[in-house]
Amino acid sequence: MIVPPVAGLASELSIGQAGPAQAAEPTAGATAAGGEGLGTAAAGGEGFGSELSEAISSLEKTQQSADAASQALATGTAKDPASAVVTVEDAQMAMQLAAQIRTKATEAAQSIFQTQV
Repeated sequence: MIVPPVAGLASELSIGQAGPAQAAEPTAGATAAGGEGLGTAAAGGEGFGSELSEAISSLEKTQQSADAASQALATGTAKDPASAVVTVEDAQMAMQLAAQIRTKATEAAQSIFQTQV
């Protein structure tokens, strides 16, 4: 499930780039039987592990840019205070999205482990 991006998050969460929302999608090479093929790439694609790494890297870059913007805003060196505030808000929303995805993944894993066969 892809959550639609909000305003400035479009560049971070677009389908062409690896973002937190994209990392939640399973790879086409994954099979349900016994977990064989998990993490393998579909024809010419990347695996789930690399997509997750890219999503975390993208989130880290977003947080770093928000940190720089907030420091510039606090010291009065920000050229455009409105864009600095938007950058910080975008980073906050990206972190909230990543936390929600982590929570849903944890709940799904717990549900699978509790399933009796």
